[in-house]
Amino acid sequence: MGPRGGRRARAAARRPREEGAHALRRHHRGEIELVTRNKLRLAIVGAGPAGIYAADILLKAERNFDVSIDLFDHLPAPYGLVRYGVAPDHPRIKGIITALRDVLDRGDIRIFGNVRFGTDLTLDDLKRHYNAVIFATGAVKDADLNIPGIELEGSYGAAEFVSWFDGHPDVPRTWPLEAKEVAVIGNGNVALDVSRMLAKHAEDLMVTEIPDNVAEILKASPVTDVHVFGRRGPTSVKFTPLELRELGELRDVDMIVSDEDFDYDDAARAAVSGNKQVFVIDKVLQQWRQREVGQASRRLHLHFFAKPLEIVDDGTGRVGAIRYERTAPDGEGGVVGTGEIRELPIQAIYRAVGYFGSPLPGVPFDTKFGVIPNHEGQVMVHDEETGDARQVYGVYCTGWIKRGPVGLIGHTKSDAMETVRHLINDLGNWWNPESPDEESIVELLDERGIRWTDLDGWHRLDEHELALGSAEGRARIKVVPRDEMVDISRGEA
Repeated sequence: MGPRGGRRARAAARRPREEGAHALRRHHRGEIELVTRNKLRLAIVGAGPAGIYAADILLKAERNFDVSIDLFDHLPAPYGLVRYGVAPDHPRIKGIITALRDVLDRGDIRIFGNVRFGTDLTLDDLKRHYNAVIFATGAVKDADLNIPGIELEGSYGAAEFVSWFDGHPDVPRTWPLEAKEVAVIGNGNVALDVSRMLAKHAEDLMVTEIPDNVAEILKASPVTDVHVFGRRGPTSVKFTPLELRELGELRDVDMIVSDEDFDYDDAARAAVSGNKQVFVIDKVLQQWRQREVGQASRRLHLHFFAKPLEIVDDGTGRVGAIRYERTAPDGEGGVVGTGEIRELPIQAIYRAVGYFGSPLPGVPFDTKFGVIPNHEGQVMVHDEETGDARQVYGVYCTGWIKRGPVGLIGHTKSDAMETVRHLINDLGNWWNPESPDEESIVELLDERGIRWTDLDGWHRLDEHELALGSAEGRARIKVVPRDEMVDISRGEA
């Protein structure tokens, strides 16, 4: 049985509470009188930072009604991309879990893990049991890179690779690390995470929570060279200074940069002098230019002003090379093509050009941008009769599924504040649930045979993983198979 009040939280979750948050009564004059009761029943779909922040902000917000929040996630464990989207050698970033845990462990938010929205639970179900829903499902798929050859064998999405080395239960437990020369396309932090995990010696990861199956495959990797490609120059990268600096601290890995990439124009020089983050990044890169190289067993190459054009087939349907165009500054902070085409032999490629949201059954979705169409978190739908956008009452969104996969984890707080403000102000347009009592959703999931997990279950799984790690002198060893996670969480292992 887990500590930190989990047992009390579960007991509280089982107690029926008074129904409803409000009722509407329409007068003969067409006016609406709001008869307010004292509770909002809110469902939040997605138990990552965005969903947890939204719950916390609402509970702390100034309001004239009580709140009862149920947090749903398709995974048996909470924390979303903090658990499954951040490299295991980033304990400082993963430290945000401590703050998220503090929110959950207060016991005023219920968690239902291992519940898939759209199959186990539908939008109609939520309308029957809640006054409103906030979708905080993030963006977990790789954005497309439309160049010839991207479909060849040996071509992968960065998100898939990150999910694998983070022990996501829904991806294969094996990974074909067979290439000596690898390309990573992208100049953001995900590209650095992928590049670092490819270049880093597996022995240096053993102090982290890396799953055993991942460690064994990384140990056998034959990689010697990792090439990172960005179409713009060094002063236009999306890396954060901390991520970049950590890259240069890898043991037995040479950092290779080319002098030709540092012939700055006026716009680049202005960026260095006028932006502290760019200044630090430039300082790190300039230091790497002065390093002696040639003694390490692995090399990490940064190619700037390099626009990927094509992934070349080796003749067997596999990745054989990357063909790219050399670009040049356009004088305004952008780049233009030079017509100079280069080719570099590789045997695998990872695209780290961004994440993309996934549609949710019954919820409007923008297929172009991979988000739920919204106005400051209020979900909108195109009205075919008027041609205008209208609000979908009772449905809200926050985080990456709201604004797209940009910004750091901390930005989800401001997202959540905006969404929660509208949720509170929209009180007159909430749903009128038929069965708002808290026990009804538990009964529904049980009737459907859903093996859902709760906060106590997360505590059990957390303690189990910590114990596995402690036995081997490591921080944690993740349990990867979904069924095993659920069995441990439910006390059925």
